[in-house]
This record gives sequence, structure tokens and C-alpha cells, in this order.
Amino acid sequence: MKKRLGHIYLVDDNHDMRFYLSDMLSMLGYTVDHYDNAQSFLDKSSNMSPAVVLLDMRMPGLSGLELQGRLDAAGRKTPIVFISGESDRDEIIQAFRLGAVDFLLKPFTREKLCDVIDKALDIDSQRNQELIHTDNLKRSLAGLSRREKEVFMLIVQGLTNKAIGEVTGIQPGTAKKHRATIYQKLAVNNAAELMGQCKGLDLPKIMASIPVQRADH
Repeated sequence: MKKRLGHIYLVDDNHDMRFYLSDMLSMLGYTVDHYDNAQSFLDKSSNMSPAVVLLDMRMPGLSGLELQGRLDAAGRKTPIVFISGESDRDEIIQAFRLGAVDFLLKPFTREKLCDVIDKALDIDSQRNQELIHTDNLKRSLAGLSRREKEVFMLIVQGLTNKAIGEVTGIQPGTAKKHRATIYQKLAVNNAAELMGQCKGLDLPKIMASIPVQRADH
């Protein structure tokens, strides 16, 4: 049997269901923390990755949807898979609107549950890798001067040294020197590699989060 990897937060007020799922998933190789209510999860859980929240929809106290909303407001992006014995259409729509990976109605098969869990863990792994990549890029960009940051933003837009000079008012030769320095600091060989590192990222937001460095020419 394939040994599965990943952390599962199981939140369900049904004692029998909670312990059945916890034992079954642990035997398959997952690491499982289980909670009998949403508040207990908020109070006691630590943020692990890759992980998934396996969440009952209807519980005393905070509902599954309310917990999902609190996690979203707190910026905790662990993927959520809802499980429920009954739910109405509006609840399901709201769950997906807030980013739920899937919604399983009880009863469900072990195979279906594991497939959905693994899908959620893959999503969390990818998200975590993207965060690491973004943090590494931010550290590299923090080492650029103001002018180098300006030139960097123009390079990733595909501008030539001549065009960069026209936009910034510097000589093409100076733009070329800045380009070489940027490539060195970001450990790339050319514009294509630089663009590849930045693909899919919100560069203006990233640049705005970096402390202002010295000015140069």
C-alpha cells in the first residue's frame, strides 16, 4: 500500500466519525491532528505545510463556514476540504467562493477521500514553494539600488537597453551596465531567465514591500 505523506487537521464534532477517520488516515501514513470543534482548532493548531483542513460543515459553536472565514481573514491559507452529512446549496456555494478545494457528502469512499486530500496537499505544497520563491526573490531585489529596481522593472517588460535609456533618461551604455549588475545579483544569465523567475508574480506589490535603498545614476 502506498504510504501517504502530509498533515491533516480533522475538525468534526462527531466522535465516532472523527476517531474512525483519524485512525484510518494515520494507518495510511498521514499525520493527523483531530479537534471536536472549530474553536479548539483555532486555539491549539500550529500552521504546518503541506497540510489540509478536513472540516465538518455543521458543528456546535463555530460552523465550518465560520471557521473558514476566520482562517481566510487571518491569512491562513491551508486548503480546506469540507465533509458533511447534510448541507444546502448556499453553504456549498459559499464554501467554494472562499476557496474550498472540495466538498464531500457523507458517506464517501476511502479512495475518494484520499484523492481529494492528496489534491489539497499538492495545492498547499505548490503554494508553499511559491512563497519560498517569492521570499527569495524579495531578498535579491532588496539588494538593488533604486535605479537598478527601475531598470529591472523595464527589463521584465522586455525593453532593450536603448528603450530603457529613453524611458529613464540614462545612456544605453549605462542601462547595459545596470542590466549586467541586475543579472549578477539575481543569479541569472539573460532576460529570459529573469522573466521566468518573475512569471506569475505581482511584481509591483513585491517591489512596494521592499525597503527603499540608496539612489544612483
